[in-house]
Amino acid sequence: MKIRELHVNDTEPFIELNKKIDDSGYMLYDPGERQITADKQKKAIMQISEDESMKFLVAEIDGALTGYIGAFRGKLNRNKHSAYLVLGVDEIHRGKGVASRLFNALFAWAENEGVSRLELTVIKENTPAFNLYKKMGFVLEGEKVHSLMIDGEPVNEYYLYKMI
Repeated sequence: MKIRELHVNDTEPFIELNKKIDDSGYMLYDPGERQITADKQKKAIMQISEDESMKFLVAEIDGALTGYIGAFRGKLNRNKHSAYLVLGVDEIHRGKGVASRLFNALFAWAENEGVSRLELTVIKENTPAFNLYKKMGFVLEGEKVHSLMIDGEPVNEYYLYKMI
């Protein structure tokens, strides 16, 4: 397994990976809701690679993208020490250390960049992800009530953080 930065030449495989991960039902996008063209995705990847407040890593196994982690830092003096994270791993590769390797690479980046607080949210019912985040050192900070609507029903999210 290789952990590396997301590149423009990953555009099509990254679109496909996102579609697979969205199908889990645990991401912000409903299954099939994400509609992005290759041109728009390519521009987004270029923007991420040029913006020092963002870091986006992918996991690659046998030449295929299997997961990603993104960090989005605050841009102001008062919040640039903090980064919001997004993580996704293809279902067939879950439980194989992909997420842990992505997190560890991101933790090293955060330490090197002076990012001392990492935060993320997780759907309350996503117990496997919640347990992974706890294993990686994240602490429950609070619960956002009715933060999402899934299949017409309100769903809560947990806020978690980790100090570096």
